[in-house]
Amino acid sequence: MRDFTIIGAQVYLPDQIVETSLTVADGVISEIGGPVKGEEIDGTGRILAPALIDVHGDAFERQLMPRPNVFFPMEAAILETDRQLAANGIATAYHALSISWEPGLRSVDRAREMIAALHLWANRLTVENRVQLRWETFCLEGMDLLKDALEGPLTPSLAFNDHTSMAMLHPDVPQQHRPFEHSLQFRVADASSPLFLAKMATRAERSGLSAEDYVDLIKDRWQMRPRVKEAIAEVGQLGREKNVPMLSHDDTQDETRDFYRRHGATISEFPMTVAVAAVAQERSDMVIFGAPNVVRGGSHLGDSPNAADMVKAGLCDILASDYYYPAMLAAIARMDADNLADRQTLWKLVSTNPAKAMKLDDRGEIKVGKRADLVLVGWPKGHMPAIRHTWVAGRTAYCALPRG
Repeated sequence: MRDFTIIGAQVYLPDQIVETSLTVADGVISEIGGPVKGEEIDGTGRILAPALIDVHGDAFERQLMPRPNVFFPMEAAILETDRQLAANGIATAYHALSISWEPGLRSVDRAREMIAALHLWANRLTVENRVQLRWETFCLEGMDLLKDALEGPLTPSLAFNDHTSMAMLHPDVPQQHRPFEHSLQFRVADASSPLFLAKMATRAERSGLSAEDYVDLIKDRWQMRPRVKEAIAEVGQLGREKNVPMLSHDDTQDETRDFYRRHGATISEFPMTVAVAAVAQERSDMVIFGAPNVVRGGSHLGDSPNAADMVKAGLCDILASDYYYPAMLAAIARMDADNLADRQTLWKLVSTNPAKAMKLDDRGEIKVGKRADLVLVGWPKGHMPAIRHTWVAGRTAYCALPRG
């Protein structure tokens, strides 16, 4: 690995943006503001910032299954995903890997295969590919995989998801205002109705089942509900023992947030109401929203919070790619154009704050001694920014030179 110095760029330091030089030696930032050492890289007219950290991204699923029930080889899908991450300036990625009772794309077997593949091919990948163990709490058969993964080399995060209860929710109750999933007030849909069958059609397509077979499967799975809280407690204990970052997904009530916090999940991922996001922050929990929400001007789930409004209100700590890797940089650009906050503050949503949430003390900021996870960004006034160079621990992961 060669040492190098970047000169002439506008450097995003923790407390200011300044034109200065930055030297990388042995994969870490060794000096800021000093003379050129090693290779000289001209950053004139560009931004040098901490590389992005994506705490939740499931766009890899489209490399695995680009069309319903059309699966590509795992190796090809992972290699392509890795290159997309590097090209979008993402140096550390937590793949939101569903561990579900569904067959097909989000099955336990598929998750186990991907975890093994990421470990096997790690030396072929350009960025740091980690996993978010996106555990569906009704997937009791997935607990052995969770235990194995928490012992493994990918240093995962752990997210509690309950899409089973969301699927079974009575149609008269908006998802954003549903009670705590294990509350006695939770109203359940009529699983024998044509409306429920239609609602399950998309899920069925993903799993490779007919809608009728999927309905039979989820009705059977719903019978496990009395065992789920005990399973959550067991998994939470495992996560605390390993000191992994833990998240709860789609919180709607204070009771929901408090329940998962007691089990160690101090991060609220995509809270579905403003009130629960505010409660999370009052209790020092970090709050994540999706970057596509910002870019699109609102959530694809309708009445869920507008992420840009949450940033403006100080109720969002982190933006994740969610389902589209380019959204992280595009979200920063849109909020910058809307004068929502200064660029330095906005950039922390995709670098410094995610590093803090994921307990990655070695990256996420441009400081001497930090890992040299960096991006050189071209950002012409009035236009979208574009990644020109991505470094991961001082090693080039991506480099694109414009024609002009």
